[in-house]
Amino acid sequence: MRRPGRAAADRRGVVDVICKLNSLGIHGVAGYPVSVECFLSGGMPAFDVVGLPDTAVKEARERVRAAVKSSQFTFPVSRITVNLAPADVRKAGTVYDLPILVGLLAANEELPPPPADAAFIGELSLTGGLRRIPGVLPMALAAKRAGFRRLYVPAGNAAEAALAEDLEIFALDHVSQLLPALRGELDPPPIPVPAPPAADDLPDLSDVRGQENAKRALEIAAAGGHNLLLVGPPGAGKSMLARRMPSILPAMSRREALEVTEIHSVLGLTGEDQPLLTERPFRSPHHTISDAGLAGGGTWPKPGEISLSHNGVLFLDELPEFSRDALEALRQPMEDGTVTISRALGSVSFPARFMLLCAMNPCKCGWYGHPSGRCTCTENSVEKYLARVSGPLLDRIDLHVTVPAVRYEELHDRAPTETSAQVRARVEAARGRQLARSGVCNAQLGPAQLRTVCALDGAGETLLQGAFERLGLTARSHDRILRVARTIADLEGAERIEAVHLAEAVQFRSRRLGS
Repeated sequence: MRRPGRAAADRRGVVDVICKLNSLGIHGVAGYPVSVECFLSGGMPAFDVVGLPDTAVKEARERVRAAVKSSQFTFPVSRITVNLAPADVRKAGTVYDLPILVGLLAANEELPPPPADAAFIGELSLTGGLRRIPGVLPMALAAKRAGFRRLYVPAGNAAEAALAEDLEIFALDHVSQLLPALRGELDPPPIPVPAPPAADDLPDLSDVRGQENAKRALEIAAAGGHNLLLVGPPGAGKSMLARRMPSILPAMSRREALEVTEIHSVLGLTGEDQPLLTERPFRSPHHTISDAGLAGGGTWPKPGEISLSHNGVLFLDELPEFSRDALEALRQPMEDGTVTISRALGSVSFPARFMLLCAMNPCKCGWYGHPSGRCTCTENSVEKYLARVSGPLLDRIDLHVTVPAVRYEELHDRAPTETSAQVRARVEAARGRQLARSGVCNAQLGPAQLRTVCALDGAGETLLQGAFERLGLTARSHDRILRVARTIADLEGAERIEAVHLAEAVQFRSRRLGS
């Protein structure tokens, strides 16, 4: 009797059978190939899963057993061993339900041998149905890199898997579809690509009255990908301004959209009706968040708010109220564009290229420097409050902007102001110049590119030297001023940085917050 895989008779005449097939796993936010080996042998009936499985993977035994019987297949009565290789990498989740079932049924001659160029992923219900799983996009991209041609997935994940392109996607609703699919009687169904969702009615910049200096800083930050800090009393419009940042940001490229979708997919934040995220993320965690919630972590590390903000904006309102550990966790990702979480079993790196947008009051009561004079804080308490934000973190923020209280006349001014669409057009034009020139936005310019792209004339050198000495700037502040000046020049379509661009960049670096 022919059986798939390698067979050998033991002393009692029972045939040992091995069936090998392909699956995929997730490490951090990246997919990787997993080999699933199903071994049927003589002995007392048992069902073991090895290869560093977590509890959810071990529980696949009961889901597979019930799904096989519910689907009118015959469950093998033998000693079953399933190995998930590489065996030294932890396997997590319910993604291995489908490949384990296919391997067992193929070894038991209930199904044809699975193709060598195919991979299987999916969670089973007890009735044999297939449920959506998280992380399908990074796994589909890993399947493509590994040279697989076909991918069998739950129907609810088909649209997301199809984003990998150049893969035949078999969308399965039930285990009963496996037999015709593996026999070649079922062609891959066309995967309908959902239309991108209509852009939400984002808050418009024209809603903000007054605050022209802050609006200008918002535009510069959006154009160059710069970090921005807004400092002002309650009700001045800091949060209102920040929440209008998404409306002026340039659209994401397909590469950026895939990167963002991979991270959200791993955490199960994508939907069947929206497999590809097309809007830049805007994350606004509460100030009670832990450093692990912000940077990522856990026993088995998962991305945090920093990584969920990748290619988008991380907004921290009431900045000094965040814990010191959480704020200090921002420093390395802001420089490197990645965050690395180390644990006893290894380390995981998550992408974290984001714009940091912060808002804070100038003192504990919030009214320091207000014309009404209602602030009762002492100078010592003001300094203590501002010291909650460390100097190294502030040094990594490109633009420091004071947002004064809005005057009555500004609130009641009915003159039309610029809309987000008008500002966004300038931002996209400036970002286009940057990408054409250096391939990255100005905030990401490296030291070598900085010397070439941000060369100054004699007047500019004199101006920057004076600011460097007068304000006591660090080398990092020096470079960030140059990057901001380059962005201001790009907004005006200038080929070189001029003294006026540099002067505007310098005035956005304040020596004392709230001053």
